Amino acid sequence: MNEQSSPATVSELMAGLGLRDIVSLDPEGRAVLAFEVQPHHCHAVAQGGYVTAWIDAAMARAVGAATAGEFGCNTLEIKVAFYRPALVGQVLTAQGWVERLGRSVVFLEGDLRDAAGTVLAKGSSTARLGHFKSRESG
Repeated sequence: MNEQSSPATVSELMAGLGLRDIVSLDPEGRAVLAFEVQPHHCHAVAQGGYVTAWIDAAMARAVGAATAGEFGCNTLEIKVAFYRPALVGQVLTAQGWVERLGRSVVFLEGDLRDAAGTVLAKGSSTARLGHFKSRESG
């Protein structure tokens, strides 16, 4: 993991999702995260809720990148289309980007790709912007 995602700064949620790296955070409103598909994510293949969570996590990080960390977001709705299965042991790249940033609502898109760049799933979301306290600040 790079300095942005050292073990000390990764939440239990992100660790449980198999976060391997925060590949990039672009102030233009784009984020790329790498996740490893682990056995607890799967039946025969990765369960769709995990696929959705990986894309959602990248989209949420895109909001933070676009607002220089001033805002986070709460998902109001999310839609994911699944094209191919994610398999145990794969390292996948979740990309999220801001399509439109409003005063209180943001429209997001994202996808999940395998190491060859094949799109496994695509998502779109509407989220409410908000200020969130860190665990350290209470």
